[in-house]
Amino acid sequence: MATDHQNPASKQQQPGTSAFKLIIYEQENFQGPCHELTGPCNNLQEAGVEKVGSILVLCGPWVGYEQANCKGEQYVFEKGEYPRWDSWTNSRRSDNIFAFRPIKVDSQEHKIVLYENPSFAGKKIEIIDDDVPSFHAHGYQEKVSSVRVQSGTWVGYQYPGYRGYQYLFEKGEYKDSAEFGAQFPQIQSVRRIRDMQWHQRGAFHPAAGAN
Repeated sequence: MATDHQNPASKQQQPGTSAFKLIIYEQENFQGPCHELTGPCNNLQEAGVEKVGSILVLCGPWVGYEQANCKGEQYVFEKGEYPRWDSWTNSRRSDNIFAFRPIKVDSQEHKIVLYENPSFAGKKIEIIDDDVPSFHAHGYQEKVSSVRVQSGTWVGYQYPGYRGYQYLFEKGEYKDSAEFGAQFPQIQSVRRIRDMQWHQRGAFHPAAGAN
């Protein structure tokens, strides 16, 4: 199962298409016509993909979008197999994916600060090099209206236990919930995105239980 992309140095030298690869199958369980992506695609239908039924991520991570031009609900994919739509989302709102882009992971350090109010005001929760399945368990029960990512790449979830809508957080500032694609300022769990090239243990598997 080894690939040519396990050395972080090689990724730094070649940050382009060689570091990313996924295969889209138009039917569930990796059946039907398939299409390979090694870079961003803003409209899968224009690229000849009629339907996303299952996904095999050979080298990632990636983010998929419910609508073309990278809009709508977000779905984070790390290296692994996704045999049907409910293996990449449990929000139950939509099973459509119309766009993909690779996620750049350029740091082994992770630090994120989430704020109660827009423009980084109000109460806050700061997370360093950790995954937090429940903000409530950490004593934070407020809404999340703005986010500052100082290092690393993260995915936030609407509900505890990494459930509900997903929100990708890359390094930078998000002054209000609309900037990270949320209709409501609600995030109750967050985790680091684990890139195989930086983290040899591999990807995050929510259904794997204790590991």
